[in-house]
Amino acid sequence: MRPSRTKALKSGLYVLILAVIVYVVVYMSTPYMINQPGTAEEIKPMVSIPSGDPEEKGTFMLTTVSVSYANVWMLATARFNKHAEIVKKEPDRNDEEYETQQRYYMNSSQSNAIMAAYNKAGVKYGIVPEYVFIIGLSKDSPPKGDFHSGDIIRAVKGQPVNRFEDLGALLQDNQPGDVVDVRLERGGKSVDQQVELVEIKAADGARKAGLGVSVGELRKIQAADQAKEVKFADTRIGGPSAGLMFTLEIYNQLTPGDLSKGYRVAGTGTIAEDGTVGAIGGVQFKIVASDREKAEIFFVPEANYKVAKAKAEEIGSKMKLVPVKTLDDALDYLASLEPKAP
Repeated sequence: MRPSRTKALKSGLYVLILAVIVYVVVYMSTPYMINQPGTAEEIKPMVSIPSGDPEEKGTFMLTTVSVSYANVWMLATARFNKHAEIVKKEPDRNDEEYETQQRYYMNSSQSNAIMAAYNKAGVKYGIVPEYVFIIGLSKDSPPKGDFHSGDIIRAVKGQPVNRFEDLGALLQDNQPGDVVDVRLERGGKSVDQQVELVEIKAADGARKAGLGVSVGELRKIQAADQAKEVKFADTRIGGPSAGLMFTLEIYNQLTPGDLSKGYRVAGTGTIAEDGTVGAIGGVQFKIVASDREKAEIFFVPEANYKVAKAKAEEIGSKMKLVPVKTLDDALDYLASLEPKAP
């Protein structure tokens, strides 16, 4: 074999080996995810109220966890990152379904935050259902129609579907195996199809006919006074854990004065319309993210306080951690603060 040909073969082999290594390290998927500190972001640019009081010398910040689908390289480097956590992917979880679910949680969180703030501020409001959409496909009773996560269900059997209850009422007299007309909206376009119903298990354990999908309802919280209507800017953030901080920002704009008192206030926690604050996951990552953004106060659900405190001590944070069970707990603490000196 000629030397030049041998050299060419060796070069080709090296390129092939390099390509395989790059694929394995960078592109090949693994059954793992990596959780690590995300961001601590100012909420004021995300929330607007026509008649809102704009005074805010400090800032309220929501906090996030960064979730990444891990390749081999990320897995290797994560083991040396004390703020990273390697977890197994949930079995059979579809990425599209996960993202839709997170957007639904965020929408619900925003709706609850508006109601909690309205209730506290004495603002009258109504709840207007807008549409029902598909979150995911059932694993126990797979659907027989062409459904995608995020599809809006516009009509079933020729009747409009605006609320979650509408869907059950329209199918209550049907049996598994029946075929019904379904109109969806996907990417702004109508999709009409005939769908064979499957047997599903109801919450009470009863068996009945259904589409074989999990659904969510998008609701609009409408103030009686349009000048107090809350609007959210579109963000890529998902999940329910910004509820408390959204409520504080909304309430601050609905009421005169500056609740922040000039402080950088971060935090986390779900919110119910009655102001109850719920526990969340990944609080240790949110502590790190908030400390990096120089937060001075961090509101944490009481159930998460122990983990948050341990992480704050580990990184030497000077943030004041304030455990809360209700919106009033957070508001009472803010009211007790002296305004921060300029």
